[in-house]
Amino acid sequence: MHERLSIVLTPLFTIVLYFLFFKLGCFFCAFLAICYLSFVTYGSCCHDLVHANFGFSRKLCDFWLSLIELLMLRSGTTYRFTHLIHHQRYPDFENDPEGRASFYSLIRTLLEGPIFHIRLVVFSLKHAPRKDQKRITLEISLILFLWCDGILLRRSFPALLIYEILVTLGSWLIPLITSYLVHTPHEADILKQTKIFRGWYYRMISLDHLYHLEHHLYPQVPHCRWHALSKILDPYLVPTQTRHVET
Repeated sequence: MHERLSIVLTPLFTIVLYFLFFKLGCFFCAFLAICYLSFVTYGSCCHDLVHANFGFSRKLCDFWLSLIELLMLRSGTTYRFTHLIHHQRYPDFENDPEGRASFYSLIRTLLEGPIFHIRLVVFSLKHAPRKDQKRITLEISLILFLWCDGILLRRSFPALLIYEILVTLGSWLIPLITSYLVHTPHEADILKQTKIFRGWYYRMISLDHLYHLEHHLYPQVPHCRWHALSKILDPYLVPTQTRHVET
C-alpha cells in the first residue's frame, strides 16, 4: 500500500517542497526539487500510472496521471496514448513519435526537446480515440490557463512562473533521456534494440531507473521492481550485450 501511495504522493510532496524552499529563499534547494520532480514524474511515478501496474483501476490511474502531468504542464492522456503506442510499434520512425528521437543524432535530439510534446499532442489528437481527444483538449486548455496565471501573477507570486519555466525546461530533456540514450533502433536483434546498463555508477546517476530493456520486455512490472527483475534476467540478457555493462 505504501508503494501505491508513493506513486501519487511523491510528486505532490515535491511540488510543496519547491514552493516552501522558494518562500524560505533556499533557491538552490527549490531548483533541486524541480530536478527531482521532473525525473520521478515522467520517469517513474507517471510512467507506472501509464501502465496501470500498481493495482489501481484504469480510471483511477487516468485521474492521477492527468492531475500530476497537468501540474507538470503536460498532457497525461497524451503520455498514456503515445507511450503505449511506443511499446506496440518501436522501432517505427513514422508511427512511434515517442521513440523517434532514438533515430536522431545528439544535436537533433536536443533540438527536438522544445517541440517534443507538441508533436505528441498533435499525433494523439489525430490518432487517439475520440474520448481521449476530448481529454487531451481539456488538459491543454488547463495548461494554457496555468501559464496565464503564472504570467498574470509574476509580480505578486513569482514562484509560480519560475516553477512553470523550470518544469518546461526539464521536459525538453525527455527525448534525450528516455529515447536517444536508451534505444538502438537500427539493431536487428530485438534484445539489442534497447540498451542494458549495469553497475553502481549507472544505478547511482539514474536513481536505479536504467532498466529500459527489462521494461520493454515486462512493461507491467513497476519501476520499484526493475532492479530485482534485472537480477532474474541477467543470465539471459547480459551475454547478448557488452556495451553499457559495467561489472
